[in-house]
Amino acid sequence: MKFQVKAGNWTQAAQDLVIVVVPEGQLLKWAKKQGVSEMAAVARQAAGSVEKASEFRGAAGETLLVHLPQGVAARRLLAVGAGPVKELNAGSFRLAVALGARWAAQKGLSRVGFVLELPGQKALDEKARTEIAVETFLLATYKFTEYLEDAGKHAAPDQVTLWAASGRSLPGLQKAAAYARTVGEAVCWTRDTNNQPGNKANPAYLASLARKAGRDFPSLHCTVLGPSELKKLGMGGILGVGAGSEQPPQLIVLDYRPARRLGPTVGLVGKGITFDSGGISLKPGQGMEWMRFDKSGAVAVLGTMRALAALKLPLRVVGVMACAENMPSGSAIRPGDILRTHSGKTVEVLNTDAEGRLVLADALSYIGKYKPDVVVDLATLTGACVVALGNEAAGLFSQDTKLVDQLVAAGTRTGDRVWPMPLWPEYGQMIKGDAADLKNIGGRDAGAITAAAFLQNFVQDYRWAHLDIAGTGWTEKGKPTAAKGATGFGVRLLLDWMQHLAGRKV
Repeated sequence: MKFQVKAGNWTQAAQDLVIVVVPEGQLLKWAKKQGVSEMAAVARQAAGSVEKASEFRGAAGETLLVHLPQGVAARRLLAVGAGPVKELNAGSFRLAVALGARWAAQKGLSRVGFVLELPGQKALDEKARTEIAVETFLLATYKFTEYLEDAGKHAAPDQVTLWAASGRSLPGLQKAAAYARTVGEAVCWTRDTNNQPGNKANPAYLASLARKAGRDFPSLHCTVLGPSELKKLGMGGILGVGAGSEQPPQLIVLDYRPARRLGPTVGLVGKGITFDSGGISLKPGQGMEWMRFDKSGAVAVLGTMRALAALKLPLRVVGVMACAENMPSGSAIRPGDILRTHSGKTVEVLNTDAEGRLVLADALSYIGKYKPDVVVDLATLTGACVVALGNEAAGLFSQDTKLVDQLVAAGTRTGDRVWPMPLWPEYGQMIKGDAADLKNIGGRDAGAITAAAFLQNFVQDYRWAHLDIAGTGWTEKGKPTAAKGATGFGVRLLLDWMQHLAGRKV
């Protein structure tokens, strides 16, 4: 998909479709200003009364399509409602753009225009609307097609033209569009990688992608630790989880070293269970196919690291991905086994399906050698977090209030929303072990919190936040901005957060 930002009279441009986002009650004013008589007539009727209302008032999710509109060169004009002006924000605007983009894709339209003007509102400036529009066109029209015979069906538009209000703003908007395209493409790459099935995307496959990233971007330095190196380092957590599989575990490190460095050194840690059967504590068969997405955290880190290099962000960032396949076999760890981790702490394994925290324990300890100032880990860690927050936000666990505020703000801006959860010392007592230093589950109560408390034991001398993305890493039903499958959650969040850390937000 190609994007361009133009200024001028969009009504005279020959396009298959023009999309305009209209807040509630603003259609008449907008249509009269633009000279679109058909829409003005509809708006007049809708403004009369509920009884006389036509099909469009501008409520969120409403659409109004006009074919061959008078005075407009485009073949179709689609108005998408954004809801009440006073409630309009980045989220409601993103939803409206997504509906328009998906409509264009479903109709197989090639040349699409998007009017950046958003009448009657002051919540979002034109630059923010540009970023959201470009990103959303990419994400809303994404489809994983590698294994489909009819991959070309419902293709995304070839060309999207964003129409700005004035030529004076073009340089800044073009820069914003380029940034948003890089971010959007990074999310799509992450989705593609995460959507790969377990018979292809094993730990070695993720390691090969990291090595390729190191070849593609000179600023990325890749290191892969296999079983022999992991054994020498005493990484009993990741080795234990991978012991039941024929696919050897891998600890993957991508070290981003920009030519010019500003701000703190950042660490990113991702859980990469390429398939999670539950091990000896076997999961139920129904729905187990979704466990190919238990690598969502690691793949999000990998996609983020690639985007960092493409954007040339002036921050030192180290990404560590702990990758293993959790399978039952004669060599698999058993409930009751005790593992010694990289940190030296021992863990009694009460349930082999609580494996993500075991691989993260080694990764959080190991990343300390790079002396990061701040570390964020991402993991599809607990079903308990899904029960608590559903699929609309990831759980955020940290005792660093400044870091919490930064991540919440980044989530609000990008749509990768996170919600703070408690991490009081009392929860840590629930995972203290009897036969070992720790046990890998704390019981039924507060499952997402005790998992975070477990990880906290392996945090070194750095600021830290844990993101439980079990409810957001993939979607079983699909969303306006994400097709069924991997969502790429975390990439936009992390990139926005780090752009602000570097003081270089576009």
